[in-house]
Amino acid sequence: MSTIAETLFQPQTIASAPEASKPVLENIQKAFGFIPNLMATFATSPTVLQGYLAMDGVFEKGTFSPVERQLILLAASIENDCNYCAAAHSTIAKNFLHAPAETISAVRDGKKLADRKQNALVTLVREIVRERGKAKTASIDEFLAAGYSKPQVMELLLGVALKTVSNYLDKLSPATVDAAFAAESR
Repeated sequence: MSTIAETLFQPQTIASAPEASKPVLENIQKAFGFIPNLMATFATSPTVLQGYLAMDGVFEKGTFSPVERQLILLAASIENDCNYCAAAHSTIAKNFLHAPAETISAVRDGKKLADRKQNALVTLVREIVRERGKAKTASIDEFLAAGYSKPQVMELLLGVALKTVSNYLDKLSPATVDAAFAAESR
C-alpha cells in the first residue's frame, strides 16, 4: 500500500505542468540541460515554483560567495535530513564550484571544517536549523569574529528558508535523485 508521501505530488513535465509553470520549466531546462525532479515537483504549484526561484535569485545576489551559499544550503539540507538536496548541493559545490571534497564531506558528516570562516558559517547554519532559529550567542560571536557581518546573520536565514521549502517538500513527496546528482546520494 502506498503512502500519501509517495503519491502526494508527481514531478511535472513541460507538457503536463500548469500553464504558468511551463515557461519556468523551459528556462530551467535551458539553463541546466534537464529539469531537476524537485523543480519538476515544485511546478505543480506555479506560485511555489516562482516564489522559490525568486527567493533563490535574491539569495544569489547576496554577499556570500558561491561556495559559501552552497555550504549554507548543504548544511541546512543535512540538518533537515534531505538526501535529494544534499546530493544536489554537494554536486554543485564539488563539480561546478570546485569546493574541496573534504569540505563537503565534513559538512555532510557533521564534522568541523578545516577553514575557520567556513566552519563558523556552517556551525551557525546547523544550529539555526536544529534549534529552530535559537542560535547561541557564542555561535553568532564566532561567526562575526571569523569575518562575517551582522547583516549576514540575517542573509543566511534566506538560505535556510530556501532549504526549508525544498527539504520539507521532499519530506512530503520524496523526489527521485536525478542522475546528475546520483554520485552524491546516500
